[in-house]
Amino acid sequence: MRITQRRFTNRVLRAMPVILIFLTLEAPAPGADIMVRDAKELRDELRGAQPGATIRLAPGNYGSGIGVKDLNGTKDKPIVITGADARNRPLFAGGNEAIHFINCNYITLRDIKVSGCSGNGINADDGGSFDTPSRGMVFENVTIENVGPTGNRDGLKLSGLDYFVVRNCRISGWGGSAIDMVGCHDGVIERCQFLGKQGFSQSTGIQTKGGSENIMIKQNFFKNAGGRAVNIGGSTGLQYFRPTLRDYEAKAIEVAGNHFVGSMAPVAYVTSIKCLVRQNTIINPEKWVMRILQEQPTDKFQPCQQGVFEANLVVFDRRVRTFVNIGPNTKPETFVFRRNAWFCSDGNRRPSLPAKEVDGVYQIDPKLQNLETPSLKVGSRNLKLQGIGAHAFRMRD
Repeated sequence: MRITQRRFTNRVLRAMPVILIFLTLEAPAPGADIMVRDAKELRDELRGAQPGATIRLAPGNYGSGIGVKDLNGTKDKPIVITGADARNRPLFAGGNEAIHFINCNYITLRDIKVSGCSGNGINADDGGSFDTPSRGMVFENVTIENVGPTGNRDGLKLSGLDYFVVRNCRISGWGGSAIDMVGCHDGVIERCQFLGKQGFSQSTGIQTKGGSENIMIKQNFFKNAGGRAVNIGGSTGLQYFRPTLRDYEAKAIEVAGNHFVGSMAPVAYVTSIKCLVRQNTIINPEKWVMRILQEQPTDKFQPCQQGVFEANLVVFDRRVRTFVNIGPNTKPETFVFRRNAWFCSDGNRRPSLPAKEVDGVYQIDPKLQNLETPSLKVGSRNLKLQGIGAHAFRMRD
């Protein structure tokens, strides 16, 4: 049967909606999944990346000094920058900083390695626009090592970030803080490792300061992670508080389910209010179990107060002579100590605390195994230890 040109055209037009639907379902959006192989290609793709794009980095050395400014995904369609092979991660090495995100939103950085930076490893900030924080930044499966080695040089520096996540990262060897937060809010740092190294100054492991609030630090492993493994608060120049100057450095920070080995003080409350430390396991602190300090003037800031130290398992020895180091202009009497388990491994001492402890547990050997590794196990089945320590950690509703 002969089909005229007109009849053929009409048939094509009638089928067009079906063809268009098929193409929409099957064809990938242009640029949605991109492979890059060097720093130039990476910079080129970052300039035009759209929400939902995935930029995959082939193995290799991408150098340092990658600046990323005003790059925006969305909550439902983040922009993902990821190593193409998690077993052979792309390396960012040397220079002052590996990567600096400025005023970016909903970006996920995953499966890369950073090494040997003299300034910060990775930096992410709000671009100085304090009223419009960067939102939705995620750092996952990132290794950062050998940053500094001394002075205020951080592994991961975060300033003015809200609703952020740091997950399954490993930071070893740094100058200032492994993770330094200034004016960050509503974030989570979870299942990371913080490992101190000889030759690095390592002032603090994780630091939350400059008006930081509502941050959960959970299920991490700290080994010799600085003078203060977790510094809840700090000392920030007044002009850097975000979004505006507060009368505290940190508020509503929760440190839970973590495993600490060593450090001068595993935990320090510093010009902070209403912060909670619970169900952690603390092994062999070098000088103090915790500190309560005021590092801002009390005429502008509230005294450090209303901290809670609860259901923590603490194993200590003769190196701990003062359990809680208390600085001037603080309110240690407002702190709550509840149901912590204390075991002196080379004697029979009980802790001296600034407030009476409720339901404390003393000198029950937890029979720890692999105590200086992330795979810590508690061998004791004593009922008095139930619900105490990192292994017992559960999220609360």
